[in-house]
Amino acid sequence: MFDPDKPYNDLPLLPQKQNLETIRVLRKTVSANKALAELKGLGDTIPNQSMLINLLTLIEAKDSSEIENIITTHDELFRAFSIQSRNIDPSLKEVLNYREAFWAGYNMISEKGLITTNIICKIQELLLNNTTGIHSLPGTKLKNDRTGKTIYTPPEGEMVIREKLGNLEHYINSDAVELDPLIKMAVIHYQFEAIHPYYDGNGRTGRMLNVLYLIYKKLLSLPVLYLSSYIIKNKGAYYNSLIEVTSKNEWENWILFMLEAVEQTSFDAIGRIRNIRSLMERTSDQVKTELPKIYSKELIEVIFQQPYCKISHVVEAGIVARRVASEYLKQLAETGILERRKAGRDVLFINKGLYSLLKN
Repeated sequence: MFDPDKPYNDLPLLPQKQNLETIRVLRKTVSANKALAELKGLGDTIPNQSMLINLLTLIEAKDSSEIENIITTHDELFRAFSIQSRNIDPSLKEVLNYREAFWAGYNMISEKGLITTNIICKIQELLLNNTTGIHSLPGTKLKNDRTGKTIYTPPEGEMVIREKLGNLEHYINSDAVELDPLIKMAVIHYQFEAIHPYYDGNGRTGRMLNVLYLIYKKLLSLPVLYLSSYIIKNKGAYYNSLIEVTSKNEWENWILFMLEAVEQTSFDAIGRIRNIRSLMERTSDQVKTELPKIYSKELIEVIFQQPYCKISHVVEAGIVARRVASEYLKQLAETGILERRKAGRDVLFINKGLYSLLKN
């Protein structure tokens, strides 16, 4: 019997004994997979994929951190990422850590060909920038923000937690259970949240794991799907559905929630990618027409790497020397494509159209 005030050491191991593929779930799986496949196909056609991933990963880092009440503005985030100063606000540092942790996880999984407990722990370590690791002390409780009442107490005891993580690792990498990967992703996400293995960073680590799993299963080639925006908009339903799996064994609503999140955020990403590509094409045509002497494909790509551009970004891309790079960006500002702004000792140039797209 589940008791929210007692450690849930009886959290069932995977796989579940019950049938998860209800008629409603199977129907929703079809539409979610269709939307995801369209996103994958579109992402694969983008000429400069690193540029796209760079932009969208920053947005996901912001949104996923916001779910944990780590609030930053788009302006603060883009500026901090461009300047890359060590003296930045702790909240901004946590968001930027998310991005770095995600990329580390992506590279480790690509190299190893598996999603392991050690990789998940490394992601959490980079995210929090500490090595406390799996919690060994009792006392972790999840409470209702409004009432203060305990709604869930995760498993306690490092051996218990490691056993459940080991079971989860086996489930992630095994094909013994024939489930659609999107349904399996929902199960993995619940199980990780329920194990709640760390003192902090569980939610953000779990949300990274969603996308990494889809890439591991080759449903995505690139990390361009991010569920955090949907979770922010439906935060109450997200947490209610999670706890109902624990308290009532109500899997259907949880899986349907996650499938809807995949479908809607796929459509959102498709729209955003198309808008970015269209803006790039219009900007390229404008520069060719108004500033033909400075136009190059590489210059356009640099000013679309992130909303804030510095002279050093143009230099590091090997386009021109510093003095000429400064002149190029000034000319782009004079046409209205960029906007020059002082940030301490740095001079930044904002890609106004790109900033507007990402902010909205």
